[in-house]
Amino acid sequence: MPPPTPELAPGPGRFHEPRREDCPWCGSRRLRTRLRTSDLLHHRPGTFTVDECRDCAHAFQNPRLSPEGLARYHQDFYEGRLEDYTARLDPTRTGRRRHRAAARLMLALPEPESWLDVGTGHAHFPRQAKELFAYTSFDGLDPTLRVARARAEGHIEEAHCGYLAAPEVLARLRARYDVVSMLHHLEHTPDPRAELRAALTALRPGGHVLIDVPNPRSAFARLLGKWWIPHGQPRHLHLMPLDNLRTELESQGCEILRTDRRSPHLPYDISAAVGLVLGQVLPKRSLRVAAPLVAVVAMLDYALAPLLRRTPFSNSYRIVARKGR
Repeated sequence: MPPPTPELAPGPGRFHEPRREDCPWCGSRRLRTRLRTSDLLHHRPGTFTVDECRDCAHAFQNPRLSPEGLARYHQDFYEGRLEDYTARLDPTRTGRRRHRAAARLMLALPEPESWLDVGTGHAHFPRQAKELFAYTSFDGLDPTLRVARARAEGHIEEAHCGYLAAPEVLARLRARYDVVSMLHHLEHTPDPRAELRAALTALRPGGHVLIDVPNPRSAFARLLGKWWIPHGQPRHLHLMPLDNLRTELESQGCEILRTDRRSPHLPYDISAAVGLVLGQVLPKRSLRVAAPLVAVVAMLDYALAPLLRRTPFSNSYRIVARKGR
């Protein structure tokens, strides 16, 4: 794992943008501090702040990482094998069950010829969706070079690197797809509203968008605070309530076909919080000794999941919407 570098400490400069005084979603200046935390996964120096709008409840990192700072943290996350760490906390994140459940929602709609998975990473989702949509062409887009490896391994047909809202990316993808999926992607983007509108631009008329994101109104978010892993500092830049995304899609002429707070729930809140706390208080060499404790708590997460997904503790939500013709 690369050594800490103090230049990443928050504050206006190379890796951080200036702090903003208004909400990036609705423009309100009625902000409150939701939480302050250090980098609990990679232990970079500094403190990161998440503010929340009192009017629309949008939560966002403030000050926000600059594009260069965000790229640096992405590099740390993947090269430092922290992606494997989060996958162990939540085996369903890259597992068959969650991805197949998301893809299965689209079976009731006309079979797509072309599908773009945004934020695809190693293309875990297209790999599972292909089992249900054998005649669909799957492409992938991701801000990291994982997408190129996914194409080289044959999991997607075309690989595009960057953010969908980037003009040079969107120009190549305009009106090419019947489905655009964004599974736990929008929270990582510098401008989720622009990324959402770009997804609609990449769709053909009558196409569908499939979105999964963390639910910032989950009771776990309030109960666990900085230890709630979807707060994800410093990599999660925005957390959007369901009503905000639904209203934005409708304002763009979309028909909301389905919203779901139950099936997208990920059973990892308690075990991830325990793992993060142990990572802070125990010497690194002792973490392996604590692994059985985390495993036992993970069993509790799974045992409680059928109940919690039906309550305000559900930690994610899903939207399926149709673009206007």
